[in-house]
Amino acid sequence: MKDFVGTNNDRAQVLVHALPYIQEYRNKTVIVKYGGNAMINEDVKNAVIHDLILMACVGIRTVLVHGGGPEIDAMLKTMGKESRFVQGLRYTDEETMEIVQMVLCGKINKDIVSLIQQSGGRALGICGIDGGLLKAHRLKAPDLGLVGEIEAVDTAVINAILDLGAIPVVSSVALGVSDAEGMILNINADTAAATIAVALHAEKLILMTDVQGILHDLHDPASLIKVTKRSDLVSLKQNGTVSKGMLPKIDCCIAALDGGVKKTHIIDGRLPHALLIELFTDEGIGTMIVA
Repeated sequence: MKDFVGTNNDRAQVLVHALPYIQEYRNKTVIVKYGGNAMINEDVKNAVIHDLILMACVGIRTVLVHGGGPEIDAMLKTMGKESRFVQGLRYTDEETMEIVQMVLCGKINKDIVSLIQQSGGRALGICGIDGGLLKAHRLKAPDLGLVGEIEAVDTAVINAILDLGAIPVVSSVALGVSDAEGMILNINADTAAATIAVALHAEKLILMTDVQGILHDLHDPASLIKVTKRSDLVSLKQNGTVSKGMLPKIDCCIAALDGGVKKTHIIDGRLPHALLIELFTDEGIGTMIVA
């Protein structure tokens, strides 16, 4: 708030305007999926961290599920290994899985926890293996190697962290079951966030992306769809409004809404304080999809 320009009344009006939203979401669970370029730009990263801390401070049970594609790509490149994708999902052989586990569960997860702690918040970093949080079988079609489809979510660890007043920071790998018993499986972070949101009976799922949201015209920022219904998503897919990289995100929103999550949001994570603008203003900043 130190950079806020305006009168004391302006500052007060910002807080008054946010009050109904703070009251509405207090003690409710909100799942935030964090990834892409929002994890690379230092200014944006710091803004996200402060948004999360503020959300927790006003009583929102905030869960952060993170990806790490750019850092995984960079590590694979350093090791002379090419990134390979099938239908938008990373093909994960045994060597790649070791790198995914190292980068996601080790470096990125603990870096995020450290940033939250340094900024005055409380956080505990976990992965889907810890406490049997995520259990998954291998995804058969398409063949993606050690990529899993979640069968079960045990929310006990996440709820224990939330009850301590801390932010759970979750990296998306899972314990293998069925034909993958004893394996560690890579899970798409959007899918993990949606599944966790359903298991926790979350009020909201917020996907932070590298685009504004759903656009009628990809080349026209003014064509942003600010609010749409679950029932409209099928036609948006059929007419090509939703395509390519947005498709899996929409499918995650559909899964979350069908599982009982009340609202899902796709927002531009590259914009500073996108989370607060989407949560605590009438205008919002991305696309909200309601059940």
